[in-house]
Amino acid sequence: MCTVTLQYDHSSALARRKMAALLATGLFTQLSIQPQEPTKEEINEDRMLTQAFMEHSKRSMSDIIARYV
Repeated sequence: MCTVTLQYDHSSALARRKMAALLATGLFTQLSIQPQEPTKEEINEDRMLTQAFMEHSKRSMSDIIARYV
């Protein structure tokens, strides 16, 4: 016996159907779902990416906004 870990988008209907079909074969069983807490590094990285995106967005939109102000 071995353990296979799959991650998928729970909000995707296609992903849920594929997972249900996989489990319906009887070859696989679902043991448990353990939500993973993000690490501090992941949280900081997400913040940095968000800030970079917002800064870029401000710069790229400044010319467009200036036309209408």
